[in-house]
Amino acid sequence: MADEAASLFGAKRGYGRAEDLIHDTDVDVVVVTVRVQEHHAIVLSALAAGKHIYCEWPLGANLQEAQELAAAVKPGQLAVVGAQGLSAPAIRQAIDLVQGGAIGRLKVLRVYNTAAAWGPEVAARGYLQDKASGATLATIGMGHVLPAIEALIGPYLQVDARCSILTKQVRVKATGEFVERTCEDHILALGSHDSGCVSTLEVIGGRSDRTALLELVGEDGVLSISGTVAGSYQIAQLRLDASFSIDPFPAPVAPHLSGPPANLAEVYARLATDIPLGTTTLPSFTDALRITKLIDAIDKASSSGVRQFLG
Repeated sequence: MADEAASLFGAKRGYGRAEDLIHDTDVDVVVVTVRVQEHHAIVLSALAAGKHIYCEWPLGANLQEAQELAAAVKPGQLAVVGAQGLSAPAIRQAIDLVQGGAIGRLKVLRVYNTAAAWGPEVAARGYLQDKASGATLATIGMGHVLPAIEALIGPYLQVDARCSILTKQVRVKATGEFVERTCEDHILALGSHDSGCVSTLEVIGGRSDRTALLELVGEDGVLSISGTVAGSYQIAQLRLDASFSIDPFPAPVAPHLSGPPANLAEVYARLATDIPLGTTTLPSFTDALRITKLIDAIDKASSSGVRQFLG
């Protein structure tokens, strides 16, 4: 099967096991896109073999795994995660505008996000409803937008939250069976940031006719990033608007692509530049660990009813 796939995509060879790929001396970068529960073992093995790594988000199934993986990176190894929403042209341009002072002192950020995989009925991925899987609304639906929030308005310093399970029995379309949902399907988080900006974040499980929206209010202007279709920030085609005239997006590295494929093309283009230069322009495992700690703090703020403080 691996040989057939290699032939179909024009690859030089196929591998029946991850270990065979990891220990191939011709392989420079290991890309990990399997289920979250399998990240830990594969990434640890690839790091031990001295490979550069691109691991899809989330890095680990829990905070302990993320800590172990971040600690295992050796000097000179490029180890980055797939927070590909940061590569979306609209988000990159918004970050540049904020850092250039286009809207002045930051005041309020309001974010609304949806994620179809956590609605009352799901396609065929029952494991996404299990909190222990590490692939949940919190880690994916929220986890993909948190890096963009911090890139725009700075790290969270404090967070309050309410995480809820609104639909506990979920029907799986592919089988007709019902599975119990143990992860949240609705999240509200209030934050304060080192820039002095405050934020609200609502993440809703399920499909919605309302598109994702991020609105940032500054003393001198307003920026908004919206999805052209309903869906999470790393998936939807995004549009940037402002209360003033802005230039068109920078030219993408793959102009024939749009949306998620274009964002991933940007990721791989940066990898191809970072590896020979020894630079890191993509979110590192250290960055991933910080976001994992933030997700954990949001969960604790909700379960304890106590505001959480982050360093």
